[in-house]
Amino acid sequence: MKPISLTQKAHTLIKDRLTSGAIGIDATVGNGHDTLFMAHCVGGTGQVFGFDIQQAALNTTRQRFQDSRLANCLTLFHASHALMTEMIPEHWHGKISAIMFNLGYLPGGDKSVTTQTNSTLIALSKAIQLLSPTGILTILAYPGHQGGNIETDRVNYWCSQLDQQQFTVDVFAATEYNSSSPVLFVIAKTG
Repeated sequence: MKPISLTQKAHTLIKDRLTSGAIGIDATVGNGHDTLFMAHCVGGTGQVFGFDIQQAALNTTRQRFQDSRLANCLTLFHASHALMTEMIPEHWHGKISAIMFNLGYLPGGDKSVTTQTNSTLIALSKAIQLLSPTGILTILAYPGHQGGNIETDRVNYWCSQLDQQQFTVDVFAATEYNSSSPVLFVIAKTG
């Protein structure tokens, strides 16, 4: 059996809701792969906001966009995702179609710099405030790195506390699951 690509699963689910002209947020820009994917979804008439605390991640993402015609729909913030409600213009609050989190560390970067549980939980609470009535939030968590198991457990708990009248939560794991395998949390706003 072929293992599930959790990143591809997240992209498939987001693609249904993040359409041309929509607004998306990449809460953890990293190397810009999800950011570029989101930009392709929203096209030249939409907007993608990206957050990362590492300048190297923002530089790589800007470089990735140089070869695309989508740079005009991109706004990057050298800031923690915990500041998203303060950084996203207020007129977009409640209108964000999709928000992606890819937790852990910057691939190819300093593995000692990782997302932190407390700021991630703050960011998630702010993210659901920004979602449109039909918005979607994906969180790809990695329990296999130092501190990642705690962050994954806390994200799982946070998801379990969401109002089931307002949100649905689905959890996906790789086919060959073990305690260090990545986990994808998908939260959809139900209106």
